[in-house]
Amino acid sequence: MLPVRRALPFILVASFFSFPAQLSAQSGKTDGVDLGTTEFFERNVRPVLVERCLQCHGPEKAKGDLRLNTRDAVLKGGANGVVIVPGKPKESRLLTAVRHSDQDLKMPPSAKLPDREIAALEKWIELGLPWPEKVTLAAPNAIARAAGSHWAFKAVIRAKLPAIDNPPSTINNPIDRFVLARLQKERLKTNPVVDRRGLIRRATFDLHGLPPTSEEVEAFVNDPNSDAYAKLIDRLLASPRYGERWGRHWLDLARYADNKGYVFFEGKEYPWAWTYRDYVIAAFNADKPYDRFVMEQLAADLLCPDDVQAQAALGFLTVGGHFMNNTHDIIDDRIDVITRGLMGLTVTCARCHDHKFDPIPSADYYSLYGVFRSSTEPNVPPLAGQVPESEQCSIYDAELKTREKKLIDFVKAKHTALVSGARTRASEYLLAANAARNQPPADDFMLIADPGDLNPSMITRWRQYLSDTRVRRDPVWVQWHAVADLPEVGFAEKGAEALKGLGGNRLVREAFAEPPKSMKEVAAKYGKLLADVDKQWKEASAKGAKRLEDPDAEALRRVLYGADSPADAPLALDWGFLSLFPDRATQGEYQNLLRALENWLGKGSARAMVLHDAERPYDPRVFERGNPGRPGDPVPRQSPRIANPARKPFGEGSGRLALAREIVSRDNPLTARVFVNRVWMHHFGKGLVDTPSDFGLRGDAPTHPELLDWLAAEFAGDWSIKRLHKLIMTSATYMQSSLDRPEAIAADPENRLLWKQNRRRLEFEPLHDAVLAVSGQLDLRVGGPAVRLFGGIHRRAVYGYVDRLEFPSLLTTFDVPNPAGSIPQRTSTTVAPQALFLMNGPFARNAAKKLIATPAIQKLTEPDERLDLIYLTIYGRKPAVDERKLAMAFVAKGPERWIDLAHGLMMTNEFAFVD
Repeated sequence: MLPVRRALPFILVASFFSFPAQLSAQSGKTDGVDLGTTEFFERNVRPVLVERCLQCHGPEKAKGDLRLNTRDAVLKGGANGVVIVPGKPKESRLLTAVRHSDQDLKMPPSAKLPDREIAALEKWIELGLPWPEKVTLAAPNAIARAAGSHWAFKAVIRAKLPAIDNPPSTINNPIDRFVLARLQKERLKTNPVVDRRGLIRRATFDLHGLPPTSEEVEAFVNDPNSDAYAKLIDRLLASPRYGERWGRHWLDLARYADNKGYVFFEGKEYPWAWTYRDYVIAAFNADKPYDRFVMEQLAADLLCPDDVQAQAALGFLTVGGHFMNNTHDIIDDRIDVITRGLMGLTVTCARCHDHKFDPIPSADYYSLYGVFRSSTEPNVPPLAGQVPESEQCSIYDAELKTREKKLIDFVKAKHTALVSGARTRASEYLLAANAARNQPPADDFMLIADPGDLNPSMITRWRQYLSDTRVRRDPVWVQWHAVADLPEVGFAEKGAEALKGLGGNRLVREAFAEPPKSMKEVAAKYGKLLADVDKQWKEASAKGAKRLEDPDAEALRRVLYGADSPADAPLALDWGFLSLFPDRATQGEYQNLLRALENWLGKGSARAMVLHDAERPYDPRVFERGNPGRPGDPVPRQSPRIANPARKPFGEGSGRLALAREIVSRDNPLTARVFVNRVWMHHFGKGLVDTPSDFGLRGDAPTHPELLDWLAAEFAGDWSIKRLHKLIMTSATYMQSSLDRPEAIAADPENRLLWKQNRRRLEFEPLHDAVLAVSGQLDLRVGGPAVRLFGGIHRRAVYGYVDRLEFPSLLTTFDVPNPAGSIPQRTSTTVAPQALFLMNGPFARNAAKKLIATPAIQKLTEPDERLDLIYLTIYGRKPAVDERKLAMAFVAKGPERWIDLAHGLMMTNEFAFVD
């Protein structure tokens, strides 16, 4: 299940949460249900039904014969008849029950639902009961029970090798035993091994993304040694081409791009994204152990701060989109790339409510949110390599420091003014927070009611602080909470009665000896108390005091200066600054200073796109319904329970390093399974699990679970990716031919049992590179800044500029995915525009011309010899008899036909597919 990106325009977000009538408009309908409103159901109704109703009205228990787990069941009603009439809230008895307006019909019987949940149910009924098709709700306890027996959440145990009846001679390693055992149950057998020409072509494309040269093919075909194939694999793995091929696979997973996508005002480019790409390629080439590879990408700044090259690894987190600079969406994207990419968990589905299908509560999502909210991007990233000292560098560095200082001084000054204002204007913030307490949720970027010149984010902080003090019965706020909910009419009389005999803080009690006449007066009294204590504190701290001697005064001081003070907003030196200051004047000045710094940085040496821990870690809370304007219960920074039942809250810092260690722990049941499945997928075209980024309850079960676990256990022994490749590729299962057999197709048409190798279409990158390679044009330089492909640029496609903002239609045509999020696997299509690009565009045509113009072909005067070399170059073989006859007749019509022939050969399936 893929997470839904929530980067709605702010006015739409505001309208959405106030349940607008226009939400019922105008998309497709099924059985009268407006499919465009199912997002409303998911965000506002599903959580209510699951958390409040299904325990008594679910599939296992149905009081009054009423089930609320499917739309049909809701419409059917219970033993006492229909409970909901779509489009008619007044005729729906469910609303009567949840409103507790009938003494004999109260649901839930223990306590009335909050007003906003009742309002959501009413709007849902008014909209006609929108419900996603084929969705059945499950109670949390049902999900937990299912998770307890789910294969992916169990510990990885090395499976015993299965016994094989009459084992064939084609068992090369344990992989073959698992596959043959499964095939024998279905009375099937494997294909014979592919011929050597096919084998070297398959292996070279798999590990290099390039065709083998004719010389390499002939050398392998004619090698009489029994270890010829093993030596071929070793040679391919030792080449720098290997890292380029497998680095591209990883970059899909890491949603790599060279720009940020849509942003408000900062520069859209990532001028140094390529340093991350080069790190990935180098890591694969060096066979960096996978556990170390992962840890560096999550926490290189903490794991190995002195390793300059490793810092670029943090691009895994930072090359994602910037989602209009929405802090929460950026963090959501980082959680997604880690959890789906590394562990096959769709954790971001728990952003707005507990996961619908997996045992992942919202609390686990916000535990991870806290980790990444505690991590910041420095305005000046570290250098990605050593730079020699020079006078020019010194001048550059001096100007860089000047521009950075201007930006930091501005941010700190605004932050100081914000914190100071939150203290000196406490009465105003208190009054605004009280007025906003029952308003619909608001995002940090949106104004809360009409704050005037008060800061909206600070109002949210004061509102949450007051809510917390109510829960913990803070003595300072006893008087406040006694009157906060009183109506304006009759406030003086009711307030005087409510304040009688209250205890609490002595200073507050004395201030309310004369009862207030309004909440404005209540806020003013608290404001004066806090101002008086602030003055005392400034005088005392100037003399070295650490606290005020009077405990009641000290309690008031902590309101303004304590660890949980609403005034003490964390300083954000990166894009998190925007969430504190939404006014245009501040953002305009910030924009100018940031662009000035970015422009200057772009003129210097390459830098690593890193994260650093914030000076003060962020203490996360669950955002109710995913809305930052409604922070709820606090949660610790820690890993998801399903991945580590013995987890403990992370200690110092953000927790990124601790999280990385837990992800690559051998006790984590997911990490090794997920990665070996990805490697298998790229070697066979399909994974053993066909949902490579979703190993949850709704993901596909493995076709060969024992083989998957055996591979995972084997891999986690030393985390060597190259050894994993060799293990898979030297199996007889991998070496099979791709020929079809009627009886096997009838029994297993999708080849899930692996009775043959799968024929695979080349992705865009190897197809692009193969055209350049056979025409002698491919530039094999390694690394460096991204280039624009085509137009005379002959670098490998992995070095091409990836434009997230304006993704090229050509790449879409060839199934290259837009890096809007982590890509688990590419689709493979065969459509007319692909062929038309190669037939009619200049790319393949120019390659054909270059091939025919090479000296090796031009010096051959005999047509037969020339034809042989063209075939060997393009296909790695000589033409068959009938091919030779047709080709010779074709080129006899004129010398320009040689170019047409070469062009035509590049258009064939033999060139574009790997058998």
